[in-house]
This record gives sequence, C-alpha cells and structure tokens, in this order.
Amino acid sequence: MKWGRLQRMIVIVSVMFIFLFAGCGDTNQSGSKAEAEFANTYSDTDTWLVYWYICGADLESESEAATDDLKELMQVKLPSNVKVLIETGGARSWHTPGISANAIGRYLYDSEGLHTLDQLPDADMGEAATVTDFLRFGRDNYPADHRVVVFWDHGGGSAAGLCLDERTGNMLSLDELREGISQAYPADEKQPPFELIGFDACLMATVDVMQELHGLGHYMTASEELEPGNGWNYTGWVGALARNPGMNGAGLGKNICDTYLSDCEKYGTDGQATLSVVDISRLPELRSAYEAFGTEALRAARKAPEQFFSSLARQADTAENYGGNTRDQGYTNMVDLSSLAAKARGLLPSSSEKLVAAIDNAVLYRVNGPYRQESHGLSAYYSYDGDEEGLQAYVSLQGASMPFKCLYYYLVYGEMPQEAEPYLNGQTPAEPAQSGTSPAIPKPQGAQKIFSVQALEDTEVDVDADGYAFVRLTPEQTDRLAAVHCQLAYYSTRDDIILYLGSDADIDADWDKGLFKDNFQGRWPMLDGHPVYIEVTHEGDGYNLYSVPVRLNGVECNLQVVYNYHEEKYRILGARKGLETNGIANRQLIHLKAGDQITTLHYAMTMSGSDEEFTQVDMETFTIGEHPEVKDEELGDGNYGYYFEFIDPLNESALSKLVKYDIKNGEITTTVGEELNESSAQPSGSIAATITGGDVE
Repeated sequence: MKWGRLQRMIVIVSVMFIFLFAGCGDTNQSGSKAEAEFANTYSDTDTWLVYWYICGADLESESEAATDDLKELMQVKLPSNVKVLIETGGARSWHTPGISANAIGRYLYDSEGLHTLDQLPDADMGEAATVTDFLRFGRDNYPADHRVVVFWDHGGGSAAGLCLDERTGNMLSLDELREGISQAYPADEKQPPFELIGFDACLMATVDVMQELHGLGHYMTASEELEPGNGWNYTGWVGALARNPGMNGAGLGKNICDTYLSDCEKYGTDGQATLSVVDISRLPELRSAYEAFGTEALRAARKAPEQFFSSLARQADTAENYGGNTRDQGYTNMVDLSSLAAKARGLLPSSSEKLVAAIDNAVLYRVNGPYRQESHGLSAYYSYDGDEEGLQAYVSLQGASMPFKCLYYYLVYGEMPQEAEPYLNGQTPAEPAQSGTSPAIPKPQGAQKIFSVQALEDTEVDVDADGYAFVRLTPEQTDRLAAVHCQLAYYSTRDDIILYLGSDADIDADWDKGLFKDNFQGRWPMLDGHPVYIEVTHEGDGYNLYSVPVRLNGVECNLQVVYNYHEEKYRILGARKGLETNGIANRQLIHLKAGDQITTLHYAMTMSGSDEEFTQVDMETFTIGEHPEVKDEELGDGNYGYYFEFIDPLNESALSKLVKYDIKNGEITTTVGEELNESSAQPSGSIAATITGGDVE
C-alpha cells in the first residue's frame, strides 16, 4: 500500500498498523560552497582553545554517551598550540572515573594528556550563569588566538532550548544561551569572539539559534534533525584540528560534518542524519529575507485567514520537518525553512525565492542521510500542533522574528496582536531586528479562534459507479482545512470491539474541485505478519517516513520506518523514545536485533459499552528474528469502517459519515449510510487472529 502524508494523525484513531517501511538509500546528499570558504586562513602556529560544555543528563547516566565521547577525544594527540577545556555536570551519575555527579568538574586536555583542574561546588548546567562562569575561566586562564565552544547534551529546537540538567530539570532557552556566552565574551559583529559555536545536540540548526549567535561566532555547526546517540566523532574532528591548526571555522565545521556522517554510517544511524555549517555573518541578509517572508505571510493572513493558514499548513505538511511531529511522538514544531519557502512559492511569491537564496548563501556546507534529502541546513519554528504553551515559549524569545511571532499568535489565538501593526501597514524597520529587540507578546484574554472544523462532523458520503466512496466539499469548507485523511477501523460484534487500524492520506484528493475519494484496496502494512499502528512524519518525493508506537523489550518507544517508492519496500531504521513533556527528544536510536520482544500498541473500544474515547491497549507480543520486515498484506475477511477525516491548521479534526467495507473471499463491498453495530458478520483472517490472540478486554 502506498502511503501519503499522514502527519497529523488523530490520537483517537490510532491503532493497529505498522508502517515499518524499508526505504533504501545509501547515498548521502551534501552541499558546499567554493573551496575558498574552507581554505586555511590562519597560521599553523596559531593557538586554539576548544570549550566543551558537557551537560551529561540521562545520555551519560543511562547510556555512557559522554564517557564514550571523552574516550574518543583521548585518542587524539594534540600539538602544544591546541587545548580542550572541559566542564562536566548535569547528570545523576558518571561512568568516567573521577567525574562526580555532585560537583562541576573542570579538566584540560592538551599535548600532555588529561588534567583535572578543579572540582567546583555543584551548579545547574541549565542556567546561563554556569555557562558564563565556565567561559570566563577559560578566558582568564587560557588565552588563545581562536576559540571554539561546543554544547553537548539534549536539544529541543527554537522553543525548547538545550542542555537539560537531569538533576534540576532546567534547560537553557535560546535567550539564556546568548546571555551565558555574551556575559563572558561581549558580542562584536566585526570581530566575533568565537571562530565556531557548535551543538552536539538535537534540533539546534535553526534560524533562531543563528540569530542569537550573531556577533558571538563566525560559524555555527548544528543538526536540524534529532542526532543519534553516537553524536559527533571527537577523534575525527579534533584530530583534524590537531593536524591542521591553520584551518578556519568553516573548515573545522566541514570536518565535524564529514566525520559525523562517516560515524553514523559506521553505526547504521545515518538514515535521517543532518549536520550543517552556517556563516553567522550572513544573518542580516537572511534575517531580512526571513522577515519579508513573514511580513508577506502576515498580510496575506489578515486578508483571508482561513484560506491562507489552510494553504500554508498544506505546504508545511509536505515540507521536511524534524523530531516526529505526530500526536503519538510529540511535536518539536521544527520545519526545514528552505523546504517550506520553496513549497510556498505560489502562496508567497514576492519573498519565497529570496528566502531560499539567502538560506543557500548562509549555509556553507551540509551532510544529509539518505532519508533527509530535502534538508537545506536551517530549520524554523512552525506551529504544527497549535499548542499554546509551545507558542508562548516561542513568542517569549527576544531573538525570534516579530512577523512570525505575530503570524502564529494570530493562527493559534485568532487575534491579530498590536505588535503586527507596523508590518501590516508598511512601516517595517529598514534594518531587521537584532537580538534583544523583539519583545514577548502577552497571551490574549478571551480571543476567538479562526477555525471551527466541527461543522464538517458527519459529512455525507456517497459511492461512485466504480465502488469508491467519496465526499464533495464546497470551496468555503476546503478553505478551512489543512488536510483530508482517512481512518480505518476493524469491527466485530462477535468480539465486541472496534479496533482502529490507523489514519492515512492515501486518498485521491482534488482540492480544486473539493472532491476526495477513498483508495482502499483491502491491504495494510504488517510487521512480520502482525498489524501495528502507524503515523506518517514526512512525505518526500522518493520516500515517506513513519513512526510506529510499540513496546520494545517492555519499554514504550516508536519504531522509525521509511518507505522507498523506487524500491517499493519498507525499511526499519530503529526505535526511539518519544518527546518528553519539556520538548526534549531521546537521542538513542535503538537497532532491532534477533530475540527482541515487540508488543504492538493500538487503540480500541467496545461496541456495547458506554466508552466515548478509544484507549491504548497492548495487543500482541512476539519475538522477532534476524530480519524483521514490514510488508503490505491482505487484511482478511471481515468488516471494516472507514471515515474521511477533516483536519484544520490547529490540528483539530472532524469525521465524515461511516463507509463500510465488507470483505469476503477477497471481494470488497462498499456501502454508506449504516452504523457499525448493524453488522453481525463473523470475521476471519489476520485481523481476527490478532484480536483472538491479543490482550484486548
């Protein structure tokens, strides 16, 4: 079965099916500028100080990830003019002997090896003051011609921030990141104090991070996507600097990217890997193009809010986005900015091309895994879920673009803030706002939301001459929608159960005519013959990405799956835990191995009871072999219910009237206008076997 863009899957409708998709891909995309960008610009005798801020968190306490990276560093023989200053903290326990969980540790790695400098009173690694104190210590004791700072830990993108201290639960916002650095090294746009600022953390290659670092660093290296647990290769990139201290920050960033991707290929975690090198000095041009894009969007939204936001949401759904952005995994609300701008050319014609060009100019180099081919090096915040808490975190950022703050504020609250007036009236400042000049927007009182999709609940469904179910919507109705998906459920009066098989975008959609037809073929993806629940996280030109909630050896997580259109095969990339409530994702990508136990997670309710909501249930537990696979398989004889799902830009949805599919001996009969409980057919086949053998009560 060919799956489409199922990004906003309704939680009530999730159930049984796996979209474990094996895509292939052993090519990686990379983009680079002229070699002159990476040529040696310094002397081999110049001195370097690399600050390494290691907030260990659960990455260290549970997985020894910081310890592994420290071991990588120890394999490098440094020259006398290159030093690495290390600060440790933020973890409940450490696996490196001598590092305490109850103190801030400071260490120096130089040509003589590793030296313990101090064990300081414990401090919160998620506070700006701790960053400042570390940088001041290096500034006062280890002067150097060139400086690099690397932040190591979890990252959550623009709204969430980075460096989660496992003990306190605190993390640095982007504003606090800038404060922490600039209190030790004041910003200087002509002579930034750092040659390179890097993030060995997830989701930090954002235009907002670049904004906060303006004047603080020449270059930035970070990932748009979640980073796998192996992270950066410290033997590789620090070794490259040791061999060639004459390189500049761009060349160092390129080495970080290349050794990172090589390491990911070694560990089999390269499928969704991204890393890029950004020239921070090119922010003014990029910021100007970004704000022009936001201003054009803001003006278009004021003219026709329903139509504009629905159209933009459709573009954002198909643009490459990061960290999952599904109800089961959670929402990072991060989208590739160039991908979004390119897809919005028809919607925002005056500014989109200039923004794409500005991003291409700012991103000097990037590496992509085979299933992140549309990553262009910088992401941006987009409110996929319409969550007020996440929006408030974003609009509170001083460095975030005011037009975009106003745009998403208007989307979520239905009220145009007064801060939008200069942009709407053509009074936008000639120079783009710099960090610290974009105030927060207070939450409104009693605002009325723009969208209300509930009028589409129980929309009538018909069947055409070929037996396909369809709905026809008016232009006014389609203008309210970001997507039209379908939901499929298995039901049995004998077993007294309704079991959702999932939600998908595999329908024949004609938005211009408002005509949407089903594409049901009686097949569904299964993992080693077992149905699973699936969510689409990205629909690309050659591949789709999916997330499948399961228990892996008793631990709830999400299988990451890709479907490759060219090979018409699914591939399982691994398993990862979902987002925490603070917006932080787990970096560990776990590879399945023979002997692992999988418990499929679904949503179900009884037909006879008073249930009003579907409940997640454990269905089947089975042991996988050497080569687990996902394939489209026949559902089997039985009764199935199908709904068209209408989704608005705030991720609210409504369902059409029911379509019934009765499958018998492979033949599908489609009817409309009946309820699920009117059937008493006795099912057989794969779904019936699942229910009989499962744990549903």
